[in-house]
Amino acid sequence: MDLNADLGESFGRWTLGDDEALLGVVTSANVACGFHAGDPRVLRESCVNAARQGVAIGAQVGYRDLAGFGRRFVDVPPAELTDDVVYQIGALSGFARIAGSRVSYVKPHGALYNAIVRHEAQAAAVVRAVSLYDSDLAVLGLPGSRFLELAEQAGLRVVREVFADRAYTPEGTLVPRSQPAAVLEDPERIARRCVAVARGEGVEAVDGSRVQVHGDSICVHGDSPGAVEVARRVRQQLDGAGVTLRPFVQQGPA
Repeated sequence: MDLNADLGESFGRWTLGDDEALLGVVTSANVACGFHAGDPRVLRESCVNAARQGVAIGAQVGYRDLAGFGRRFVDVPPAELTDDVVYQIGALSGFARIAGSRVSYVKPHGALYNAIVRHEAQAAAVVRAVSLYDSDLAVLGLPGSRFLELAEQAGLRVVREVFADRAYTPEGTLVPRSQPAAVLEDPERIARRCVAVARGEGVEAVDGSRVQVHGDSICVHGDSPGAVEVARRVRQQLDGAGVTLRPFVQQGPA
């Protein structure tokens, strides 16, 4: 099982999360690419620290929405979205390369991640961007999403993601952050749920029903309260349950 977190989301004098501590826990890092968060200095530091820790680097691409942290839907034309995604992958790839590593996968962020669960045109635009840039890149997304279906059809390697600290609907989608209890905060509860996912037992949905979500990677949000403590507890519980944690892609120089 892989354990990933969103990193590199600070900007200028504004700091978000403890990236260095998280990199000591996770196996893959979804690094912001400057459109929804992050700036060149932050991107470079994130890549350097990830390479030093042996953590796989992924490009976390999003809408061009710094003010909204990429959590607002943008009705961007598909061709423009493709170019935006290519631009972001390329920017992060440059910093990963000079850090002695490489971008190994792509994960959409925030509103884009949620939109392409069903939005056909935008899902196809992101798949096209990855295919054009480097068809060897893996893509990380929600199981059952249109994005992963189109990516698989395009011959890309798809990686299914489960969220440690997000509530699920009975349909297996994420509860919108605008709704109550959309984000879980209790480290023990989150860790127990991750072990259940690793064992194939699924998760409890907001209505109390059981949802079978199958994943290759578990995400802990770096901007959540107590993110480092949550990540450490998740890793401890998974280790204790005999689950081997490793990146789903090979890190290192291109």
